[in-house]
Amino acid sequence: MQPRNMSMSGVVDLAAVKAAQEAKAKAEQARAEAARQGGAGAVSPADLVIDVDEATFERDVLQRSTEVPVVIDFWAEWCQPCKQLSPVLEQLAVEYNGRFVLAKIDVDANQMLMQQFGIQGIPAVFAVVAGQALPLFQGAAGEAQIRQTLDQLVTVAEQRFGLTGLTVDADAEPGGEQAPAQPAGPYDAALNAAAQALDAGDLGGAIQAYKNVLADDPAHPEAKLGLAQAELLQRVQGVDPQRVRKEAAEKPADVQAQIAAADLDLVGGHVEDAFGRLIETVGRTAGDDRDAVRLRLLELFEVVGAEDPRVIAARRALARALF
Repeated sequence: MQPRNMSMSGVVDLAAVKAAQEAKAKAEQARAEAARQGGAGAVSPADLVIDVDEATFERDVLQRSTEVPVVIDFWAEWCQPCKQLSPVLEQLAVEYNGRFVLAKIDVDANQMLMQQFGIQGIPAVFAVVAGQALPLFQGAAGEAQIRQTLDQLVTVAEQRFGLTGLTVDADAEPGGEQAPAQPAGPYDAALNAAAQALDAGDLGGAIQAYKNVLADDPAHPEAKLGLAQAELLQRVQGVDPQRVRKEAAEKPADVQAQIAAADLDLVGGHVEDAFGRLIETVGRTAGDDRDAVRLRLLELFEVVGAEDPRVIAARRALARALF
């Protein structure tokens, strides 16, 4: 079977964006705590390759993926290609020196995990980043291809999720590092209420909960992101996509038509199209109309994330259109 390469591009998954922001915050807290403790938190090289089962999956994969990308090697004792691939992955885990952790899962002993990931054949390699699963490849793969895929993975993990990896210390005790426990934040109750409202489809309730946090802390990153997401979903709820796109195509000078189409573009994963549409509209408008388009564009930047390369490029394009 030919390897199936992962794709690092695609639609804007609002849940993944939220997870990315949470992962960034947790990673920053962990780094700050390590610095406060004088460099504590280093792992042994032996901790870069771990055996995982159903009982330890949440701790060793899901929780760990908020600190560092976790590459999962699904294997079995009877699988000859697995015996060729696994040593290469183990070698690269040590060579990459903490930029990812390799989790090895025996499919014969962990059938539930195999089913949850939809494994059709082995070897199969996945990654989990900030709780989000990404298929990397299935079947045999050469070392050069594996390196290229891993390079993509660690780059995306750093740029989109703020995960710079673990500190590795040859003198550290194996299994000795644990992520510091994080105390409950002052806004956890309000943020949990917002998340529950979103799960229940109560966009108005979620918006109000996020606004309550921002009224007290206007710069709160998770509340700003959540509010931008919830307001976007509320704007596109119940609209007729065909009608919106038809109006935008027929009325290029209609500011509200372009704004509505940009919202649909973003929800559909067409990030560059959404940004480009609004930047072009900024360039041909003035006064209140221009301000309305600019403000919507800034709101969409919040949804995608300030450090996303597409947002950075769009900010430069917006500056050129404005000045």
